[in-house]
Amino acid sequence: MGVPKEELTEEPDSIVDPDGKGPRIWFHAVPESKICKNRLHFDLGVSGGFGVPINIRKERVEAEVARLVKIGATRLETLEQEGLEHYAVAMADPEDNEFDIN
Repeated sequence: MGVPKEELTEEPDSIVDPDGKGPRIWFHAVPESKICKNRLHFDLGVSGGFGVPINIRKERVEAEVARLVKIGATRLETLEQEGLEHYAVAMADPEDNEFDIN
């Protein structure tokens, strides 16, 4: 499983765990448009976790959402429920792949 060797470039689009513990995640653009539900759904943690006060977590999430909207993502909905200390925003990339910022 992976990207065919002939499609690799010198600087492929990927992210790497800076501690070297997690797997490399590759991003591979394809010409086809999205036709079904995502096979993967990423939750990107930017808030600092439950040890950080909810108001600061919300600010951090909203700052990242604003940054991503500027570069082409779409905000879909706010994921918040009264009584829970959870705050996230559902988003979609330019190819309509959904992910959450929390």
